Amino acid sequence: MPCRIVVCRDCCCGSPKVSGDHAAQTARLRAAAPVRVSECLDVCDQANVVVVQPSAAGRAAGARPVWLGLVNDPDATEDIAAWVRAGGPGVATRPGILDLYAFEPPRRRATS
Repeated sequence: MPCRIVVCRDCCCGSPKVSGDHAAQTARLRAAAPVRVSECLDVCDQANVVVVQPSAAGRAAGARPVWLGLVNDPDATEDIAAWVRAGGPGVATRPGILDLYAFEPPRRRATS
């Protein structure tokens, strides 16, 4: 199973509040891997948010999803697409430039 990409497209991400061609970004990422469009991921201060989920091989190597924020530049989108095509988390080394976009998502509270 290949890497998968989740793009946030709700209240802030993918809206006119954040500059960029959101449809082109989604299409470009979709050309590299399966993309799921999500409602709000609750990290609006990082809009546009892209989450790269590892492939089965990446998960077997211990990789976790990589959250990337402020992905508002076509060059960043290209860097993500190239990394995913190379194998993504746990398989290919993340391009250093993407370290500038990476962040730890807030922990979600468990509901009881």
